[in-house]
Amino acid sequence: MEQRGHRTTWIFCVMLLVFSRVLGQIRYSISEEVKEGTAVGNIAKDLGLDRATLKERGYRIVHGTEEPPFRVNQDDGLLYVNGNINREEMCDRNKVCVIDLKTVLENPLEVHYVAVEVLDVNDHAPSFPERETTLEISESALPGARFQLQAARDADTGALSVQHYKLSPNEHFRLEVKDRGEDRKTPSLVLQKSLDRESFKTHVLFLTASDGGKPPLSGNMTIIVEVFDVNDNPPVFTQESYAVHLNENSPLGTTVVQVNATDLDDGLNGEVIYSFGNDVDSSTRARFNLNHVTGVITVAGGIDFEECNRYEIDIQASDKAVATLSTDKSVIIHIVDINDNAPDIEVTSFSNALPEDAKPGTTVALISVKDSDSGLNGKVMCHTSLYVPFMLSPSLQNNMYSLVTKQLLDREQQSHFSVTILAKDAGEPSLSSHKTIQIIVSDVNDNSPEFSHSTYIFYMNENNIPGNPIVSVAAHDYDQGRNAVIEYRIVREKSSERVLTSFLNINSETGEVSAQKSLDFETVKNFSFQVLATDCGIPPLSSNVTVNVFILDQNDNAPVILYPVSSNGSAEGVEEIARNMKAGDLVTKVRAYDPDIGYNGWLLYSFGQVTDHSLFSLDRYTGQIRTLRSLTGTDEAEHRLLILVKDNGNVSLSATATVIVKLVEPKEAFAASDVKSSLKVDQEEDNMTFYLIITLGSVSLLFVVSIIVLIAIQCSKTTQSTSKYLQDSNYDGTLCHSIQYRSGDKRYMLVGPRMSIGSTVVPGSHANTLVLPERRHTSGEKGPVEGQEVGNGTDGGLHLCRYGDERGTSESIMAAPSGNRSIGRRPCR
Repeated sequence: MEQRGHRTTWIFCVMLLVFSRVLGQIRYSISEEVKEGTAVGNIAKDLGLDRATLKERGYRIVHGTEEPPFRVNQDDGLLYVNGNINREEMCDRNKVCVIDLKTVLENPLEVHYVAVEVLDVNDHAPSFPERETTLEISESALPGARFQLQAARDADTGALSVQHYKLSPNEHFRLEVKDRGEDRKTPSLVLQKSLDRESFKTHVLFLTASDGGKPPLSGNMTIIVEVFDVNDNPPVFTQESYAVHLNENSPLGTTVVQVNATDLDDGLNGEVIYSFGNDVDSSTRARFNLNHVTGVITVAGGIDFEECNRYEIDIQASDKAVATLSTDKSVIIHIVDINDNAPDIEVTSFSNALPEDAKPGTTVALISVKDSDSGLNGKVMCHTSLYVPFMLSPSLQNNMYSLVTKQLLDREQQSHFSVTILAKDAGEPSLSSHKTIQIIVSDVNDNSPEFSHSTYIFYMNENNIPGNPIVSVAAHDYDQGRNAVIEYRIVREKSSERVLTSFLNINSETGEVSAQKSLDFETVKNFSFQVLATDCGIPPLSSNVTVNVFILDQNDNAPVILYPVSSNGSAEGVEEIARNMKAGDLVTKVRAYDPDIGYNGWLLYSFGQVTDHSLFSLDRYTGQIRTLRSLTGTDEAEHRLLILVKDNGNVSLSATATVIVKLVEPKEAFAASDVKSSLKVDQEEDNMTFYLIITLGSVSLLFVVSIIVLIAIQCSKTTQSTSKYLQDSNYDGTLCHSIQYRSGDKRYMLVGPRMSIGSTVVPGSHANTLVLPERRHTSGEKGPVEGQEVGNGTDGGLHLCRYGDERGTSESIMAAPSGNRSIGRRPCR
């Protein structure tokens, strides 16, 4: 019993000691959606502890089954983000989002509470519950009527939630928004002009919701307004008057005329029925029948011209509404005598083959027309069908005609004509007949070959196989037969072009061009030549086209070590450093370059072999070698570093350099020597920068001259040709994006096709790396920074545009579009 009492007293003392060590709360703040590994705060500093104490006492975050979104690094004492921080998932729509962490130190046990406030960012756009909604409104609705709409929702809070609504411009509706507080704003449509279903059955509106972010995000909803109908329109006949002619003795059921009326209303209000008027007598009703639905009037009894030669019938059109609306219209029927013989057309002479160069007035056929009727019924008028290049020329003899050409023909536009001869007598009603003759137009060689493009632009990889096709051109001829067969050849008239085209051959039948030698991008980046296409007509016709070929770089050059280089030419150097160097001090810098461009010329540095991995670090982008820690007297006096330099081509090429680092005792002479060496290195870098500026300027000047020459060549073409120029001579035409990063004391920009923010850079994706100059601005500078272009002498001219304001600086890269290939066709036989 006494032992149990002592044990209880001991446990109470321990608990009292533990609770007495619980200290105050530390508070940090961080924005949501920051990257994993972002530092939140220095816990060691805020607790007044050194990093060694944190590690010895096992400082950690106490958590349950779920891993907390933060972690503590015992080595540096910093609190880091340990996963995705999504404020909306953690705190829903609370105005203040605080994550409480409980941390402990052991030996003795201490509990510290850390509060991290997650700040909201505008990462959600407003959205409507439905992308499209339909409202049904009667056309009798009065102005001022209100129709409440669904409100948009935004996962963000406060000023970043929905702030504004905007309705697309229209004359019938306006928008009113009611603020209900707590980030709730309800939009409503207000009718401001009466609706008319007959004018517009449907109104399509667009409602846009915007939040208060900078820049604001928005969401859209389509509003479809369907207008209900009321019976406010009577039927209307489609014609002002109906007057028809009907032959006597027409058989029963013969259609006389169809009346048609329309009603702009909908449903039963718009359905029309037809009936005879009240004034139509019984004898007329016995001779004609009216279809109540279609409005067709047909013959129901005998029609005799001598008994009555004219009928006037009243037709009434009514809708099916409860309150019926109707309209009356009179139909006049003229009974005419019968003309029962149609004209007869006869072709007495005909030539069905007509050359396309026939002159106007050339006779094609002789036409004679006969009619067995007499008087006006036997008087015949004759003409041809419309829209044909032929006409009838009357002769001295009655009813005799010549079919002649009335204009020049073009077989390429139309090679076959169907000419209809129409004959009509003068009877009442007149009778007519027609006859169609076929005329074929034969070809003459009147068209030159035409290339599919006014100028060809091709891209090809360097190191092509000699003799294999590199490009292909194609021309077509609108003529026919041998007049359309084409042969191709390369024009080699000028001596300057002969040097460039001497290694090119063209297949005269297909238009495929092959090179007899392998091309090198580092030697020739582009060239042009002319191809002549000639047809096999008599006489032959020809045309030419300019072909521009741009050579694309391949990874065929290994990196070249510039430093270190020993006296015998090998990539090996010796560096002496003092033993008192601190962590992060620069030991030396390996320099290399690659004649290729883009990823093929982007170099990365890495250790191949190193005697002590804990002593030196190598910047993979700049080649700078620095100390990882302070040197001590126990470190070896000599270290051998093997540096591997490789490019980022699809098939990577590499080179190695050896740096021997010797550790010597610090002396005053060494300090002076270091200062002198540093000044010398700075001077060399300044000289190199100066040389690079001169080189870039020269290449830019040559590029501008090339563009001017190309424009001059294109301007010398015929007015039918349309020039197309490539703005850049060495890129594949993909619009590029850029990603910036920093390594050591340099800033770099990685340029690649179709790259987006947050994407991973994969070696071999054909991008470029540019070294960006450091720019400093005072705190008072605002507004856009001057545009800056960065050209690369080997990459054909990338354009780097930089813009900035008080929030930072942004860059973008632009490149030129790519070309395409064409297919040839069959030559002369």
